[in-house]
Amino acid sequence: MSPALASGTLRRSRNLTEEVVAELSERIRSGALQPGDKLPTESEIMAQLGVSRTVVRESISRLQAARLVQTRHGIGTFVLEAGDQDRFQIEAAGELTVRDLMAILELRISLEVEAAGLAAMRRTDENLAHMRQALDDFERHIAQGTGNAVASDVAFHLKLAKATGNRYFYSILSQLGNTIIPRMRVNSAALAHNDPSGYLDRVNREHEDIYDAIERRDPEAARAAMHMHLSNSRERLRRAQEASAKTSDAV
Repeated sequence: MSPALASGTLRRSRNLTEEVVAELSERIRSGALQPGDKLPTESEIMAQLGVSRTVVRESISRLQAARLVQTRHGIGTFVLEAGDQDRFQIEAAGELTVRDLMAILELRISLEVEAAGLAAMRRTDENLAHMRQALDDFERHIAQGTGNAVASDVAFHLKLAKATGNRYFYSILSQLGNTIIPRMRVNSAALAHNDPSGYLDRVNREHEDIYDAIERRDPEAARAAMHMHLSNSRERLRRAQEASAKTSDAV
């Protein structure tokens, strides 16, 4: 179990994110949190330091960018070994511009199109079941109107990466984390042209096309469906950027 952080609300005279980063960094450097230790959960940090979930997540992002910790999807955030802190990483944490997001989508097209083809050739029934679960969760969020289904969206792409049988596809996408989903960083209404439900329905249909090709073991169709999905994401982001620029010019 991870050591508890010092109790009590942090001083409000400094930026709260900086306070949390400083607290966690000190515990890592002092040895209170050893390499391999799991950090307290978001809820535990919130309770112990009296900050919001947004502050905690931004603080963790900064620690990731500093290569002090690594988040393992669905497991938790762990302190890195000193040697690991110097290794190559894709730094997708922190403040990202729309240009950054476009660049990430460009990377993803080159990466995930081939991943979809490999998944179609190599997937197991278990892989397929995990992808199906992520898509069912996505559809449930749409039906219930509960948020923008980011976690389910990320899960689908990560489960697909697992189905390649090549751990490096999963590793790279895991490092990118939620930044693989543009609507995490850009106003969803702008991406959706003020029709959030219709937007998510389109994304869901694109996911289903990818899944169907993988299910029937058709690598070329899977590649084509993934290329279409990511290209559409890039186009939606480009249009949102243009709409935002026009709004700014009009103000």
